[in-house]
Amino acid sequence: QIQFVESGGGLVQPGGSLNLSCLASGIVFSIDNMGWHRQAPGEKRELVAEISSGGTTNYADSVKGRFTISRDNTKKTVYLQMNSLKPEDTAVYYCNHKAGYYPWGQGTQVTVSS
Repeated sequence: QIQFVESGGGLVQPGGSLNLSCLASGIVFSIDNMGWHRQAPGEKRELVAEISSGGTTNYADSVKGRFTISRDNTKKTVYLQMNSLKPEDTAVYYCNHKAGYYPWGQGTQVTVSS
């Protein structure tokens, strides 16, 4: 059974930081290109960061320079370090294959507000 369990979200003030984690199961994690996606209220889900099986990363322009994606294949875990958070980063954050073709987990809520 394919499953993603995201954690680490919360309420943070603008300019603050959060570190998200996602534990994957049921996939051959080490060979998959993984991504962090987010969905804000009333918006489509979007890919904000991706990391290849070899560790190459890519970011949406909206988060470039502020977010860092990483992975630990031994722990089947992908991380998203988010710095200099802005109110527009408020969303539910999900991990999945970068193409999003596995079943989605419950996600973790990130709220940036003063």
